[in-house]
Amino acid sequence: MDPVRNPYAPGAGQRPPELAGRGRELDVFDIVLERIARGRPERSLMLTGLRGVGKTVLLNTLRSQAINRLWGSGKIEARPDQSLRRPVAAALHMAVRELAPRHRAPDRIDAFLGVLKAFAQRSAPTGRAGVAPKLRDRWQPGIDVPAASGRADSGDIEIDLVELLSDAAAVASDVGTGIAIFIDEMQDLGPEDVSALCAACHELSQLGAPLIVVGAGLPHLPAVLSAAKSYSERLFRYQRIDRLDRIAADQALCAPAEREEVEYEQKALDLLYEKSGGYPYFVQAYGKATWDHAPRSPITAADVRVAAPEAEAELAVGFFGSRFERATPAEREYMRAMATMSAVEGESGAVVRDDMDAAVPTAEIARALGRKPASLSPARDALIKKGLIYSGERGTVAFTVPHFGRYLRTQPA
Repeated sequence: MDPVRNPYAPGAGQRPPELAGRGRELDVFDIVLERIARGRPERSLMLTGLRGVGKTVLLNTLRSQAINRLWGSGKIEARPDQSLRRPVAAALHMAVRELAPRHRAPDRIDAFLGVLKAFAQRSAPTGRAGVAPKLRDRWQPGIDVPAASGRADSGDIEIDLVELLSDAAAVASDVGTGIAIFIDEMQDLGPEDVSALCAACHELSQLGAPLIVVGAGLPHLPAVLSAAKSYSERLFRYQRIDRLDRIAADQALCAPAEREEVEYEQKALDLLYEKSGGYPYFVQAYGKATWDHAPRSPITAADVRVAAPEAEAELAVGFFGSRFERATPAEREYMRAMATMSAVEGESGAVVRDDMDAAVPTAEIARALGRKPASLSPARDALIKKGLIYSGERGTVAFTVPHFGRYLRTQPA
């Protein structure tokens, strides 16, 4: 097989050659865009799922749908050490620049940009309490109009964001379209920013304004939003992005191969689904390795078995190992206990059932380690902050990375 023609793309956020199994999500978003275009009320959208299920790819595809409908759009990636103010200002700047050529009143665009500039520059004080940052430390957005005064510049992120997004929606309404802001890794937003975003989305939905937020995050994102505002459970439309079913996984492998006039034997597809578990990133990783090792078409189960160690070695370094290395010894001990508890061994000692992606009770982890639950809280909280585990329900934790438990059980203590 010619490696240059290898169609598979196991990359972070890299769109696969065949976006299989996501038709429902794309159709739902088309309906959302059409409803808003007709002045119908609609909720913002939140995508949740484990790492490697293709949330970023789907987020980018949804953005392309918005752009194709001539919406203004901007995308940011949340970071735990960064305020929402600057990145959301940059995203809105990009969105409004896309709408500006179609607006009949340039003064309206300039007026909004003045508000946007004031919002962006109204950073929180640093250093001693009450001491504003020096001019050289202030961020200067690339906006050529003077900063406005008295709008979106109070310094309270919740008040300012509501005013800013309302003004942006008004600009979009002037040109008969909408604005969509896409936020990846949304669970990493700080509590104040999450609260402000919920308040802004609430206000926009009440006004029927043509601006929506599309977020993507780990499975505990709904809990993060609910902790900020109790009404967030009704404010957003939540969509769980999961592993591909067998039909979609086969399509993700076969459709690109057919375009290169290559086929798979059925047993090869059976083994690839067993190895990948249907997770899109793993489907691409095993597909790429198998293609490179297969001598000819059709690709056989023997080809998969020969290629699997290479795919697993690459995953062990890039997908699993890089995350494992970020954990301290105490955190690794905690995760190893989780991994051990997810496996059920038979009489021979072999693993007969592996619930590697299931939630594990924290009390059971403490019991397995012979420790009091309170003494393990620092390790658990640090792992959650690092995005290695999450708590979907009170008293339980699970890995954010598929198959991480299996990987941990292969690592020396």
